[in-house]
This record gives sequence, structure tokens and C-alpha cells, in this order.
Amino acid sequence: MTLENSNLFKSVKVGPVTLENRVVHAPTSRSRVTIDHIPTDSMLKYYEERAENNGGLIIMEGALVEEEFTSQLFFPSWSNEKTVDAMKIIVDAVHKHGTSISAQLLYIGRMANSMMMKKNADGKYDPIYAASPIFMDDQQKKYFEDNDIELKELSTDQIKKIVKNFAETAKKAVNESGFDFVEIHGAHMTLIDQFIQPGSNKRTDQYGGSIENRARIVLEIVDALTEAIGANRVGIKFSPYMKFMGGEGEDSEINPIVTWGYILGELQKRANEGKELAYISVVEPRSQLIPTGEVENKIDMSWARFFWKGILIRNGGYVDPNTIDKLEDVVNGDDKLLIGIGRHYSSNPDLVERLKKGYELTNYERESFYTPMTNKGYLGFAKYGEKRDTSKDDVVPKPLV
Repeated sequence: MTLENSNLFKSVKVGPVTLENRVVHAPTSRSRVTIDHIPTDSMLKYYEERAENNGGLIIMEGALVEEEFTSQLFFPSWSNEKTVDAMKIIVDAVHKHGTSISAQLLYIGRMANSMMMKKNADGKYDPIYAASPIFMDDQQKKYFEDNDIELKELSTDQIKKIVKNFAETAKKAVNESGFDFVEIHGAHMTLIDQFIQPGSNKRTDQYGGSIENRARIVLEIVDALTEAIGANRVGIKFSPYMKFMGGEGEDSEINPIVTWGYILGELQKRANEGKELAYISVVEPRSQLIPTGEVENKIDMSWARFFWKGILIRNGGYVDPNTIDKLEDVVNGDDKLLIGIGRHYSSNPDLVERLKKGYELTNYERESFYTPMTNKGYLGFAKYGEKRDTSKDDVVPKPLV
């Protein structure tokens, strides 16, 4: 099906920029940075290919704000000053093609992958900090106990430092590396999501308990970034219904509509006062496909519009074979709606053109999503009608600076 005449290819103003289309490259971690967190030549090639003949928005993979509270190998990190220069090279290449780009900023918290954690100079693991010292599952608990890793609750002073670090990193991303936006990663059970969700936040201070308290860190970060770079350059991502890494989705003791409705309402209040965020991005449960390819449940996040009136990005398998026929009606029904696509963007560098013309999509290769030190399954995917290039599969990505 061709979508050329749909709202998907109608221009839209987002913050200070005008996008030529509403197809968004969703942030997709791929682990192709160096072991010391510096973006690579492979990342440059990957993003530049997807910026060509695009004119829309690319949201870059999540990068660590800093590494003091939880580090993770093969994630970009703004702690390394070389990252600022490396990111600028990527941003300039994307801008050269008339495409906009957003930097996603995150703390991992308890979501730290034990296989990718860094040891300190003594050969031991540093503590992992979270909203509360609650493990994702029994498997993680056993690994931490077996390896003498401590899971600790963040102090209020540490939380204040995290808020400040978000703001300082946002200024680096926008003012030095040249990103059009920064996106706060408040989804997928990363640290901010751990504060929001009642199952992972059992604090008894001003950051725990009530919805207002659990949302406090989110709003403090939003306000800090608004002051640092302007609200119109700030985005944020949520995933109320995701059920992994300890997320409870609709099974939460408090319905997601209640929790995230409050947060979206607070963000709309700020918009009404002249501090409207560039966009809010939400992940829908329709992306949680069961093995047969069928959608596990019929919940969607159209209710977000009751609370948030600004630019909204909806992510959730909209170009999967079982759901693409719904895309046109969804995007045509909301003049401030953008569509985030992750997995299929990984295997279709010319995704925008394929959707516009109705060309067949190349399926993604899940098994190579997170394979560091190789380009296999990362580079070489062909444009429509061209032959795939596998010549760089075994080439190790090199730091850009």
C-alpha cells in the first residue's frame, strides 16, 4: 500500500524545526560503540544512510548521561568528552541531508545487564543504583548475590545530582554537538521509569508513594531541561504498558491511565503556560507480539490525547504485516501525530521512500540487533531494488575521534 497521500507525508512543525514527513526513526540500541563508549564510524554510516532523502526525524539510540550510578558497556556515554565531538560528526552528516535528529538521554538503573557491566580498578563491580533496591527478577538477584554486586537506593542528594546531570548533558548535546532535540528516556524500565512505576518504587520519601511523588523526578528533569535548552527542544518517551525488565503494564496495582494521565496532564499544564515540549513519545502494547505474530492485546494509547494536546509520537509495530493496514487511518486521524518505527528502520535505510511508494519492506534480523564489534546485521542493508552489501560484516567499528 502507498501512503504518499496520507498525513504521514504531510509536513509538521516540531519545536523549532519543520519536518517534511511524520516517519520517525525510533531510538534503537545497537551496541556498535567502542568499549569505552565512543560513537563509531559504523554509527555514522548507519545514521547517514537513514537521513538520505528523508527530511523527517531520527531519534538516536540511548546514550548514558554519565556512568557514576550505573555503567554499561557498548552504550554511548556523555561522560567521555570525545563523545561530544563524535556526536557532532554524526549530527552534521544527518543535517547535511535535511533531516533532524534527537539525542536520547538515559540512566539505566537496575536494568543493568550483568553481562555488560564494567568492573572497577579493584576487579569488582560498583554498586548499582535504582529508585528502590528491588530486583527485576530472581535471576538478577542471584547473579548480583553470586558476584557481590550491591543494588542500592538512590539518596535524595544523588537524585538532585541526576537532575543536574541531565540538564548539563542536554546543553552539551544541543549547544556543542548540534542536536535539534534531546529526549528523556522515561520508558522500558530504565531509571526514570523505575521511579514512575509502583512495582519498582517503594520509597517513603518525597520521591515515592503517591503518583505525585513517583512522578516528581520526571517533572524535575523536564523543568531543568526547559531552563537549560528551552522546552521546545525537549522530548520524552514513556512505555506504560510494556511488560519486561520487571514492568507490569496493565497488571500494575495502579492503572497506567491513572499514573501516566497525571504525568501527561502536568506536562500539558506547562504547555499551557508557554513551556510546551517538542514532543511526547509513547510505546503501545501492540508492539508486544506473541510468537504467532498476533497482537497480544487490543489496548492502545489513543487515550493520551485526553491529556496531551501537543506533538505525539506513537510507537508500536505500525509497519508490521499484521498492522500496517491500520497505519493510514491512525495517522490521518490526528494532525499532530508522528509514527515511530524501530525494527523495520534497522533493515530498510530507505524506509521513508518505501512507505511513500508502497514498496515491499525488508524484514529485520533480530539475532544481530545487539552484537558489538561487528557490522553484521547493522550495515549493508540495501535500498529497494539494490543488492545487499556484506563486505563490511567482519570489519570492527572504529571510534570517530
